Amino acid sequence: MAYSLTTLTEEQKRQFEQEGYLIVKGLFDQHQLKEIEDTFEAISQTVVPGHFEPDLSGESTDPLKRYPRVMHPHRFNDTAKKYMLNAPVLAVLQDLYEEPPLAAQSMFYYKPPGARGQALHQDNFYLKVEPGNCIAAWTAVDATDEENGSLMVVPKTQDYDIVCPDLSDSKESFTTHYVKPPKDRKVMPVTMDPGDVLFFNGNLIHGSYRNKTKDRFRRSFICHYANESASQIGQFYRPLYRADGSEVQLELNPDGGPCGVEFETLYPH
Repeated sequence: MAYSLTTLTEEQKRQFEQEGYLIVKGLFDQHQLKEIEDTFEAISQTVVPGHFEPDLSGESTDPLKRYPRVMHPHRFNDTAKKYMLNAPVLAVLQDLYEEPPLAAQSMFYYKPPGARGQALHQDNFYLKVEPGNCIAAWTAVDATDEENGSLMVVPKTQDYDIVCPDLSDSKESFTTHYVKPPKDRKVMPVTMDPGDVLFFNGNLIHGSYRNKTKDRFRRSFICHYANESASQIGQFYRPLYRADGSEVQLELNPDGGPCGVEFETLYPH
């Protein structure tokens, strides 16, 4: 059954405000999930330069070489764009932002058996949404649990400043950044059923561990959004999109962030 376009309860809003995240059950129905599955199964057999560049030779022992994440599929695939602008998702975001959301990014993670996870990080380190913040909508295409590398969140870190990351453990994370959680905060796994959507604040520390199973993928469709009143965003997330699919051009955020401005940015070759 499709999720109705009703507002969130006060309890749900309070959960997001106090904990930094919220799971909305069954936001995508079986028909929608099947369309997403079929779309990205077809994409997985191809190469899309700049978006999805798998090693189709079968020679690599790293499962993420065969199944890397798909970056910005909404820029080349109509189904991905349609579900990035999914009305029930936007309705939840409208409630959380208390203003219309703007879609900034889409991704698809296959996370095959044996795949490394992604070290703990903060999304707005990358998106640089100002004023305001980004919110992620993380849709479980497969059931997720600790065994197949579910998302891990650090509750109540949504008010934690964006920090300059440390170097991650490359044996466990396919990305290089790692944000150490505060000593008084615990890392918590998020168990989800297919069609559930996890919404979380752009400052919330989160990540995932390795998929330890032999035969279970942990596929997920992930989109990031900005509040309509934002005026700036990072360079890789433009243009943004309104609910009707029309483009929005926010200014480029020139702030180098907590790590400062990169050398090449100051002194281009």
